[in-house]
This record gives sequence, structure tokens and C-alpha cells, in this order.
Amino acid sequence: MAATLPQLRIENPVSTQTIPERKNQGHWIQQRSPSRFNALGLAHHWHLASLDAPTVAVVWSIAFAWSAHSHLAPWVLPLEALVVWAAYVGDRLLDVKQGLQHDDAGMRDRHWFHWRHRRVLAPLAIAALVGAACIAVRWMPILIWKRDSMLGLASLAYFSRVHRGQLRERLFSKEMLVGVLFTSGCALPSLSWNNAMPITFFAALAWLNCVAIENWESSTHPRNISAIAFRIALIGFAVATFSLALQPRAALLLGCGAASAALLAVLDHLRHRLTPLSLRTFADLVLLTPAILLATASFR
Repeated sequence: MAATLPQLRIENPVSTQTIPERKNQGHWIQQRSPSRFNALGLAHHWHLASLDAPTVAVVWSIAFAWSAHSHLAPWVLPLEALVVWAAYVGDRLLDVKQGLQHDDAGMRDRHWFHWRHRRVLAPLAIAALVGAACIAVRWMPILIWKRDSMLGLASLAYFSRVHRGQLRERLFSKEMLVGVLFTSGCALPSLSWNNAMPITFFAALAWLNCVAIENWESSTHPRNISAIAFRIALIGFAVATFSLALQPRAALLLGCGAASAALLAVLDHLRHRLTPLSLRTFADLVLLTPAILLATASFR
């Protein structure tokens, strides 16, 4: 029976192999062979398991606090990481639900990974939300509750409209809303006028990241990503240079964001030489440039 199944060539997190499909509950589910545990394979799994978004959020939150000369309360980063990870797992599981209802439309490696491990990821995401709620109830001040509740409601409204197909792009695109919401979550714990420039730039960088991924994975929105990214990078480097004397920390953080934009432009040039999984993984890895700045600053 197995010998008569059709063959499908799919991408393994490390290598591409030809393995058979099998039918499960009316849907064709891709099966993957185990990947080798090397640096690239670990990076792929970091992305596939939705650990990329909370990592980026934590790194930029620390960077914003460093730029503003402020200290984050011990509960802030665990709370942020748990909420962001649970949100991304839920978002991808909802994407899977829609994709399976429309002949696997829009299904990517990350979606198949979440579908295969849904019985583990879904309970873990719920546990993450419960843990985040416990942290918030135990340590979050009431004033911050009010502020973060508004952000949470805005995020819920966004996810609800996106997954019900009701988001209209008359004024704001999906990518722009993601950039604004994600940046708000990272910047709110240490919000300061000193961070106005890097916060604004990071919102543009998050938007660029989403637009680039959408462009690489879909042919319906062709854009010259490298040209857009280079322009954003040049603006970032120019503003960072002029503001270095007045606000050195904010300028250095802005320079890190500009470097990330430049790296996205490089990825766009190399997109045909990379597998879709590697391209998507590197698109998030290049957003971690502030980690280099923070590591350097910690040794001073």
C-alpha cells in the first residue's frame, strides 16, 4: 500500500528528501524525517517552534531599556516572552486551520510543524498564557495593568479580524499593524522620549520584515524589497550619525536597526540561493543585531 502512495519532494530543516505523503482525516499531511542537529538545523527549529518572535521581543526590550538608562523589573521579560510565544503559536495554528480548509493554501514549513506537533504546542501555549496571567496578577502594578490591557485588546481585535478575513487594508496594512503592535509590546516597559527614534525605526523594521516575508512567500504582492530595505537602512544610519553626540545610546541602537535593514536587503538578493525555510529563519535572525551591542556594552 505504501508503495502506491504519490511521492512529494519537500524541504527538511537541513536537507531535502523525497518521502511519501499519507492521508490523515481527509487532509494530506507532510511527513518529515529527523534533521541533523547542527547550527543551521537548530536555527531552523528555533524558527519552526515559534521561538524567534519572543527572542526578538526580549532582545529589543532589553535594548530599549539600555538606551533609556532604565532597568526592567524581573517579571517583565518572562511575561513578555510567554505572551508573545503563545500568541504566535495560536496564530500559526489558526493559519493551519484556514489552510487545510482551502487545499493547503499558504501552508509553509512552520505551519506543517505546528500541525504535526499541535497536541504538544497547543497545551503548552495555554500553559504559557496561564503562567503569564499568574505573573501579571502577582507582580504587575495596577497602572501597568490598564496600559497593557489596551494593547492586549488591540492585539485580540487584530487577530480576530485577520483570521475571520475581515481585515481591510484601506488605511493600514496587516504588516503595518503587526509592526506597530509588536513594537508597542517591546517598547512599553521602558517607554521614554530618549527612545523615540529607535522605537519609530524598529516599527518600520518590523513592518519591513513582514513585507519581505510576504513578498518572498507570495507572488501576488511583488515589491523591490532590497531597494526599500536599503533606503530604510540609509535613513537609519544617517539619523544615527547626526544624533550620536546628543543621544549616543539611542543612536547606537538605531544603527543596529539600520544594520538589520541592510541585512534584509542582502537576504533579498540571495533569496534564490536559499531554501524557503532558511530564508524565513534568517529574516528573523538578522533582527537580533542589538544583542551584539548589548554584549559589547556589558563588558565595558
